[in-house]
This record gives sequence, C-alpha cells and structure tokens, in this order.
Amino acid sequence: MATTAPAPSRTKPATASRRGAGRRRSPYPGWFYLPAALVYAVLFLVPTLLSFYFSMTRWTIFDSEFTGLDNFVQFFREPALTKGFVNTFIYAFVTSGAKVVLGLALGMLLTSQIVGRGYLRAVVFFPVLVSTVGVGITFQVLMHPSRGAINAALAFIGTDGPRWLVDPQLALLSVAMVDVWKGVGLATLIYMAGIVSIPKEYYEAARVDGAGSWTLFRNVIFPLSWPATSTVITLSLIGGLRSFDLIWAMTRGGPGFTSDVIASVIYKQYQAGFYGLSTAGNVILFIAVTAIVLPLTRFLARKEVEL
Repeated sequence: MATTAPAPSRTKPATASRRGAGRRRSPYPGWFYLPAALVYAVLFLVPTLLSFYFSMTRWTIFDSEFTGLDNFVQFFREPALTKGFVNTFIYAFVTSGAKVVLGLALGMLLTSQIVGRGYLRAVVFFPVLVSTVGVGITFQVLMHPSRGAINAALAFIGTDGPRWLVDPQLALLSVAMVDVWKGVGLATLIYMAGIVSIPKEYYEAARVDGAGSWTLFRNVIFPLSWPATSTVITLSLIGGLRSFDLIWAMTRGGPGFTSDVIASVIYKQYQAGFYGLSTAGNVILFIAVTAIVLPLTRFLARKEVEL
C-alpha cells in the first residue's frame, strides 16, 4: 500500500524570510563608514572621555594630579556654583516654554490671511539672524535703569521702570526675555512649516462639522503640528541649558552670582585657573543635558504617535 510522504514544512523558511525582511541591509560596505567614524571619534568620543578623566584631577597645561570626585563635591558645596546650576534649569524651562507658546501663536497668526503677512514674517525672523553678542550689548544699553530707552519710554507714560539687569531678582528673567525675543523667530518658522503642511481637507471637514476657532485649534492644528512642537521644545531646551553668550554679554553672571548659569560658572573657573573644577562643571553640564534631552525626546516621540 502506497503511503503519501508528508509535505515539507515551510515554517522555517517563512520565518527566515520574515526575519530577513525585518533586517534592512545597508547598500554601502562597512568600510565606507570608517572616515565618518574616525572623525566622530577624534572630535567627540576622545575629548569626552578625556574630559571625564580631567574632571577628576587638579590639572594645568603641564601637570595633573588625580583627586577622585573632589571637584564634583566642591562644585555642589560652593553656594555660587550651585546657584548657577539651579539658574540653568530655570532659564532653560522659562525660555523654552515661552518660545513654544509664542511660536505657536505667531505661527498661527502668520499663516492666516492677514495684511502684510510677508513683512511681518521677516520682522519676526530678523532677530534670529543678528549676532547674539550684539543683541546682548544692545539690550544692556536699552535696559539701563536710568539712561535706558525702555525705562525712558515707561517714564513717559508715567510708570517707573524696574532695574532690569541690576535687581538680583530680575536679572536672570530679563536676560531670558531677550533670549525669547531673539529665538522666537526660529520657533515661529518651525510652527509655520508644521501648520502649512496640514492638509486642507482637515480644515474643511472641521468646518462642515461646525467647529469653531478653539475646536479647530484643539482638534486639528495642535495635534497635527505636534512634530513642530517636539522640535521646538527639544531645540530651545538644549539651547537654554547651554546658554552662555547672551548672559555673559548682558550681565556677566551678575549682580553677584544671581544670573550665573553653568556655562558662565565654568568660564569664570577657567579664568581663575581652577581647570579641574571647571572641567567637572563641563561634565555636569553634559550629564544634565543628556539626562533631560534623551528621555524627553523619547516621550515626545511616543506622544507624537499617540496623537
């Protein structure tokens, strides 16, 4: 009696093909990436590793002495250095939050049918093109408590202007306002690109359903422009955490240490010759930016998928 041989199983080949399809092979050979990897290692990996080492030493150009974690302990024991660490986060969150809100509002305004839209777009974006140091020096003059044009304008309408850069409680926020003025143009541009890319069918469908301006913003514009929001949050937060030039041009960390941030503290330590302590500050700044930006980027990416 003839027996029928069982058909060969196709489970493994199918599984293998699916696995092969899941792995996308690069069209370039491995050695093609060596120049970029070499540049990355020389310009980033090696300096980063050396910074971690020298942050645990007391070093000069010609000599170094290993001290362990003493520089980090001293950094957080000094009130002035700790003040700069706290100010960094205050400055970063204030400026990034303001850029998101104002950038979204201006982006919606400048993508609507208003008169002089092209001129207003140029005006909003112009501060981005100006030198940061030049902006800092200009506003240092404008915010002078007695001879500044801003307080003169306030006095003209019968209001006493504050001591913008002299008052310890206002100095950091005054610089933050100038930072927002200078950087909101880029945030606006990113939002404009995100809003313009939304298909018009969504607007038409919302209007057919009788959606008002607020409903249109909440259910159409804001969710579909979330990639722009993610980009603005990430860029402005990184820029705020690393900010130095504007603060140094306007206040040099003063009065006292009230407007110092990590970057200005690092620079002052270098000037004073405390190279190991300033290198430890660089490492702390690197760790802080990495610890905030990486989880935030993943959270924003998940949020984008959910929306």
